[in-house]
Amino acid sequence: MRKILMISFLFVTTMLFAQKPVELPLWPDGAPNTNGLTGAQEDLEGGRVANVTNPSITVYRPARPNGMTIVMCPGGGYARLAMNHEGHDMASWFMAQGITYVVLKYRMPNGHYDVPLSDAEQAIRLVRQHAEEWKINPNRVGIMGASAGGHLAASLATLYSSDETRPDFQVLFYPVITMQEATHGGSRSNLLGANPTEELKQKYSLETRVTANTPQAFIMLSADDGAVPPVNGINYFLALRNQKVRASMHVYPTGGHGWGFRDNFIYKRQWTGELEKWLREGLVFDD
Repeated sequence: MRKILMISFLFVTTMLFAQKPVELPLWPDGAPNTNGLTGAQEDLEGGRVANVTNPSITVYRPARPNGMTIVMCPGGGYARLAMNHEGHDMASWFMAQGITYVVLKYRMPNGHYDVPLSDAEQAIRLVRQHAEEWKINPNRVGIMGASAGGHLAASLATLYSSDETRPDFQVLFYPVITMQEATHGGSRSNLLGANPTEELKQKYSLETRVTANTPQAFIMLSADDGAVPPVNGINYFLALRNQKVRASMHVYPTGGHGWGFRDNFIYKRQWTGELEKWLREGLVFDD
């Protein structure tokens, strides 16, 4: 009997994760802009990537998709990308819920602040273009990001250029939001330069860009975050609330910054449970 149960478990597990991840070029016909970098991308210690010149998406497809898709933007201060604990490591967890999971390897600004956002918009376009093939609902595509990747995700949620690239929801891990004083200095200088104009700082201070059309949001952070002041996520939540946008916010008492999917974050069970429930029951869609 034990052998039969083990075989059944292995069969179910194999079926659940049958799809192998596929990496697709983000701009197969060439990007419309450049960040001025040339040469190969650089792989750094600990799963980090820098100097991306060929952006891409890696697509994880569950065997039984529920129609929902999440595009993840790893963090790294707009200087590098934490591709593992803020990217690929979450794939199995999302696929177990039937969610198609996409990790975006985007280009750094390198003095061209429009480049990361254009990559995020293109990722949403590509996902929706493959909706029929991947068995997903093009009206249930969300953007997710951590730290500076959270700023990129929230930028897409507030500064999208058309309905084609507007995400249907957003999930933010300890996000950078403002470009004013209470920001993460490295993210601001890497995105906007050492001496950005007030106009640029205002445009990318996303707490000021929220409207009634901003997608519904799930925000999580630690109260003792010493890298990105908690007021970033808090003010964004309040801006969403003021515009009557559905939003859920979770502040954990400890944990600092950059925990992502790491097991050593003591509130991992809490955030995964709360996010899973929100994705299952807390979202409202028009379709």
